[in-house]
Amino acid sequence: MRGRPVKLSAARRLVGDLMRFSIGVPRVTVQRQMRLSVLHEARTNQSERPSWMVLFLKGYGLLSKEMPEFRRAYVKLPRPQLYEYPGSVASVAHEREYQGERVVLLSTIRTPERRSIPELSALLQEARSRPVLEIREFRRALKIARFPAPLRRLLMWLSLNMGRQRGHRFGTFQLSVYSGLGAESLNPLTPLTTIFNYGPIAEDGTVTVRIHYDHRVMDGANVARALLRFEEILNGEIANEVASLSAAEYASIAARKSSV
Repeated sequence: MRGRPVKLSAARRLVGDLMRFSIGVPRVTVQRQMRLSVLHEARTNQSERPSWMVLFLKGYGLLSKEMPEFRRAYVKLPRPQLYEYPGSVASVAHEREYQGERVVLLSTIRTPERRSIPELSALLQEARSRPVLEIREFRRALKIARFPAPLRRLLMWLSLNMGRQRGHRFGTFQLSVYSGLGAESLNPLTPLTTIFNYGPIAEDGTVTVRIHYDHRVMDGANVARALLRFEEILNGEIANEVASLSAAEYASIAARKSSV
């Protein structure tokens, strides 16, 4: 059967390079069935409901603030060691349309634990809606993806193995979900220390949450305890913040972002 060759776009080369470095990470998964009824009720009672992604993002930032191993990375320069960051940098995967193709691009959010839920909502909306080349991280990634393969891979290897550059360029943890489509990934890959995701959320707030972690940085018992604490944070601090939100707060954040 005669087919046709399809040239790799810059975005597909970018994904390929990320997978090249992700495949070498000794990644293990721990999951927990969470009961988020308190958070679910607080969210339901709001006229302007924040997305579940925003709530999980803020909660994971607070979890990482409490547990320093979630702010650490295994790096090889100047020698193999763990590098600990003072705060979190979230890396969020977005599906965008670019040059007639649906592509996955990553945006970063510094210290999500310090930001309000409306502010995080506005930042994610901006990454989803603004033209692709107006987003600095997207533009830089697509530019590098056009470099020759040896140069691209050298730059990525250096960025992943120099502690300060790694956090700046790639973040400290990644969030990638498509539970809104009724599906969930069982084995997502990333070069970062952790990537977390969750499945579809039931009407009573029950949801399966997974943390996929680099075993060189932490162990399974740490992650099991972290998932329990994550559930407490979501039903505690995050639910309380959601319950206190007003429509005016969302409107003011949206207006400020649109004027930038």
